[in-house]
Amino acid sequence: MLRKAVYAGSFDPITNGHLWVIEEGAKLFDELVIAVGTSQEKVYTFTTEERVEMLAELTKQYPNVRVDSFQYEFLINYAMTNGASYLLRGIRTQSDYDYERQMRHINSDFSSDIQTVFLIPPRHIAEVSSSLIKSLVGPKGWENIIKQYAPELVCRKLADKLNNM
Repeated sequence: MLRKAVYAGSFDPITNGHLWVIEEGAKLFDELVIAVGTSQEKVYTFTTEERVEMLAELTKQYPNVRVDSFQYEFLINYAMTNGASYLLRGIRTQSDYDYERQMRHINSDFSSDIQTVFLIPPRHIAEVSSSLIKSLVGPKGWENIIKQYAPELVCRKLADKLNNM
């Protein structure tokens, strides 16, 4: 039986924590779909296409990983449509856990066939979020700080965005 999982997020921008979850997910599952989500409530730094392109570049070494996108759709419905049996979620904090636990129960109301798997990243990247990275961009020396938390490709793309504002 093929073990297929979906790891979804906005990935705006992609963090080293996201990449850690992807690397671990690639080991755990036969196929891992990284699903870049779009929400009406969020303002994005990168377009969906830019986020998909960056993720494809950053994960090209994993033959069992593919990148896709979805918008204005429940994640559980996206997973069912794509034949996934698992949702992969990263847990950084207690509030992440509380939210993800609630979502796991709601998702099981839609489909009891899809299980949620939680991964907790190592301490040195556990507290870093996309929002935190975006909040650090701009002041003198920001690149030196962010390169600890995001891949070089993301740092370059953030610098390009800042220079084109």
